[in-house]
Amino acid sequence: MSRLEFSGKLARDAGRLAHTAFGQSATSMKGRHDVLTAMDGEVERFIRKAITASYPDDAIIGEEEGGRGADRVWLIDPIDGTANYARGIPHYCVSIGYLEHGVPTVAAVHDPSHDWLYSAARGEGAWRDGQRLSVSPCDDLGAATVECGWSTRRSTADYLALLTRVMNAGCAIRRVGSGALGLVDVAAGRSEAYCELHINAWDCAAGILLVREAGGYTNDFFAGKGLTEGNPVIGTNRALCAKLADLIGIPIEN
Repeated sequence: MSRLEFSGKLARDAGRLAHTAFGQSATSMKGRHDVLTAMDGEVERFIRKAITASYPDDAIIGEEEGGRGADRVWLIDPIDGTANYARGIPHYCVSIGYLEHGVPTVAAVHDPSHDWLYSAARGEGAWRDGQRLSVSPCDDLGAATVECGWSTRRSTADYLALLTRVMNAGCAIRRVGSGALGLVDVAAGRSEAYCELHINAWDCAAGILLVREAGGYTNDFFAGKGLTEGNPVIGTNRALCAKLADLIGIPIEN
């Protein structure tokens, strides 16, 4: 079984496990607006156990238990969109990304509410359950939809300034509470861009590869300390990438 096949099966199994306690898992708070459920830990342990059994020499970094980088490293977000999940809002996912030498190489994102599996491998395209994904062809800012994720690591003023720039350019704005699914929506052509002024690697590693393999563009997220400390992120379609990167203020990687 290839890493792509392995990660897809694992993400689906983990998503189905998470969904057994959808809207019902015990919750606590890690920080301001940072919800933690009991199922976050259970799902991460489930994923770690499977990776360790199949790829014992690979490193793992997860949202709940941390980890260290290596030449081969898996990045796990057991439940991305935990606040939605805890409240019974059907917009959350399991995200599994795999990097080799700092390059996103395999991605799997499972959306349990729809039982949709998104997957990608470097140079092989992006897919949803066998259907090829492609970014939106929209080339008009006035017709574009941009999702602007929010992080407590950046000030309210910075976020409001971002929203102002995007709205003044004529774009529609959305924020739905999952960075991984925000990038998936770009890859699937449902929106023209996802951006966030700070995001952690486990939230976006899989989504970055999905956008790239669907014909879109992202920033060089893993530059500097992106793997361990996070960075800004942008994923856009091809037609608007230059305009949106300039508008949002995050340079695109060509």
